[in-house]
Amino acid sequence: MPPRIAIPMPHSTDREYGERAIPQYERAVVLAGGEPVRIPLDQGSAVVRKLIAGCAGVLLPGSNADVHPARFKQAPSAHTAQADPRRDEVDDLLLDDAYANRKPVLGICYGLQSLNVHRSGSLAQHIPDFLPEATRAKVNHEAGRKVAVAHKVEIDRNSQLARIVCGDSRPRQSSRAPLGEALQTNDREGHGFSRADTPSRVSRALAPEASSLILPVNSSHHQSADAIGEGLRVVARCPDDGIIEALEGTAPDHFVLAVQWHPERSVEEDAASRAIFEALIEAAHKRQT
Repeated sequence: MPPRIAIPMPHSTDREYGERAIPQYERAVVLAGGEPVRIPLDQGSAVVRKLIAGCAGVLLPGSNADVHPARFKQAPSAHTAQADPRRDEVDDLLLDDAYANRKPVLGICYGLQSLNVHRSGSLAQHIPDFLPEATRAKVNHEAGRKVAVAHKVEIDRNSQLARIVCGDSRPRQSSRAPLGEALQTNDREGHGFSRADTPSRVSRALAPEASSLILPVNSSHHQSADAIGEGLRVVARCPDDGIIEALEGTAPDHFVLAVQWHPERSVEEDAASRAIFEALIEAAHKRQT
């Protein structure tokens, strides 16, 4: 029996957007061998919990909302979009259940941000505001769906994500410091761009490495993870500006992966995109058996 994957509707009030966006995620799950289950945002918690109970994994999709900054103890930026409290409530129900029962989790774009905040992390509310002037215009992270390749991401070779996109399950040793440490300025991972970084710190993080794993990706976001939530680690960054592009869980018995780009858009023609969804389904299948 195909593993059932819970997917919350992308937005609770923008129905047109939600109905347009969710079929791509469902198609990606089907192609990977799973059965998508839509989780409505207009039902009570009891109904949602009943639906969740019958699912073996969770996919948190993108959204045109922003997580409310009050959830990570910040005032809203002038650029922060309206929040969707009901989407956040359902995401929290899904993640509470997933962490309690070790159900695999895949977050995409807003889903990465929702996961990070759920785990007590924070967000950069508007990427240009968090970047040094020298790197602010190097990458357009808001390029949108019409741009197939907006920029590249550099993936930590000693990560689950690297093994997934390479089709290689063998562990690898990294020849460099973990990506999450490259721009670290305190005891929690994050951009640190709200404080003054020395030029040497930034250039060291962006130095070319022969051992780097580089993946071209699309991009449709203006926010990103900043301080990293409990039980998560940075496994990919944009090499041009240091923006965090992927997180994964640190617990070896629990599949948790989140990417800032949209692999569902390229799942039909791109092996690396398909592999991300196949990894989710494989983890859900193992949990069922």
